Amino acid sequence: LIICNRPEMSVREGEEAVQPFVVTIGATVPTGFEHTAAEEVNEKIGASARISKDRGRIYFEIRTDNLFKVHHLKSVDNLFVVVQQYDHYQFKDTKEEALLDLQQLAPMLPWVSALEVWKMNNSVKKKRGRRRGAVVPKPKPIGDVTEPKKLQIKPGAPQVEENQEGGSPGQENSHEAGLDPEVEGQEMEPQPLKFRVTCSRAGDKHSFTSNDAARDFGGAVQEFFQWKADMTKFDVEVLLNIHNNEVVVGIALTEESLHRRNITHFGPTTLRSTLAYGMLRLCKPQISDVVVDPMCGSGAIPLEGAIEWSHSFFLSGDNNDMAISRTVNNISHILKRRQDGGSTCPGLPIDTAQWDLCHLPMRSSSVDIIITDMPFGKRMGSKKKNWDLYPSCLREMARVCRPGTGRAVLLTQDKKCFTKALARMGGLWRKSHTVWVNVGGLHAGVFVLRRTGAFFGTTPEDVCEPKKVPESQEEDMEEKD
Repeated sequence: LIICNRPEMSVREGEEAVQPFVVTIGATVPTGFEHTAAEEVNEKIGASARISKDRGRIYFEIRTDNLFKVHHLKSVDNLFVVVQQYDHYQFKDTKEEALLDLQQLAPMLPWVSALEVWKMNNSVKKKRGRRRGAVVPKPKPIGDVTEPKKLQIKPGAPQVEENQEGGSPGQENSHEAGLDPEVEGQEMEPQPLKFRVTCSRAGDKHSFTSNDAARDFGGAVQEFFQWKADMTKFDVEVLLNIHNNEVVVGIALTEESLHRRNITHFGPTTLRSTLAYGMLRLCKPQISDVVVDPMCGSGAIPLEGAIEWSHSFFLSGDNNDMAISRTVNNISHILKRRQDGGSTCPGLPIDTAQWDLCHLPMRSSSVDIIITDMPFGKRMGSKKKNWDLYPSCLREMARVCRPGTGRAVLLTQDKKCFTKALARMGGLWRKSHTVWVNVGGLHAGVFVLRRTGAFFGTTPEDVCEPKKVPESQEEDMEEKD
């Protein structure tokens, strides 16, 4: 947990020099990939991550001088700095008493360290944006964070009320402060920050809703800091995460989810980049490995792989010409972004082709890894077609995959169909383990397979089995039920 002094003491110390200190960072990750994200944190930051009781979140400690490293994490969706955490918070039984406790909690929290991290993070994001050639909006002065707190703690300071009653005095002071550096932060007040509170609540023993908690806790935050509430154009996003009796208060470090980082041309079932990264970590690409995504869609998996595992070669393909077009456009976007950022190695080890999944134009035993997001039978394809598609594609994947060393990581929500199809491939594939994930509200599985040592053409599974109509119809009816 973050331990800090009283706000006015910390602000005065921070005005001269801010020494590095340790804070707790929270991260939301794709549900089911918490352990994978924890491994990445340990690998890239050297910190030991703790997995939350609330699935989809991890926490780890980091020194503020290493804060830039959190933006190198690829398995996290959103980042926030923890203000305070309560593992066993006791909520009152009635709605009024529970909400009153949340209101009284706001001014008692150690905000200063977290707000200092928020300011540092703004500088980190600004530098990253410049390197990428992006247009970064000009941040508000640093005094915008510290001054409202200092004045709030000292009720004798009259300017807070003056600026809240009318906008023109605040604008005048801000303008004058820019002209006279000697009085800046002493007599003149900068424009107050805009903020919002976002509450995420899970559990059935609470007497209040998420909106109730966000409204009342946000009102207390506004009264304490004298910030202005703005639900859309906010500077600071305060997070209130409630999971049963676990309460975590934090400040967001990301403005939008990092899963959109590589994709500009989306399809109907585009996979999140963070989920694609988690799948790639499961198969551990090695130097010179040939990695194939035979149903690439928008190219999220091979594109993520080519960026993060540049020592391997990625081949993406699909039978749909629109999907191929989206993949090519997404690759072109990344190449242009690298070129604009002045990268010395603007190329990517990736190529794209249009093909038939069940008749891949590749030599047998030529692929090291197959990784793909298979049709769920919801938005794309149908569950009925999956009963024919899954056995055929598993057989073709086994043909092109190297015996003994090849592996496959396959994502699907049609678990029953996949399990049945895999059972018929016993001589070609062996299931290593399964990671259960949440994909757009659907309970799906990431199946990690190992290619057996049997050469293709020497097992009974190599021969296409005749379609068994009664069984297929029976399974289809079971799915509908």
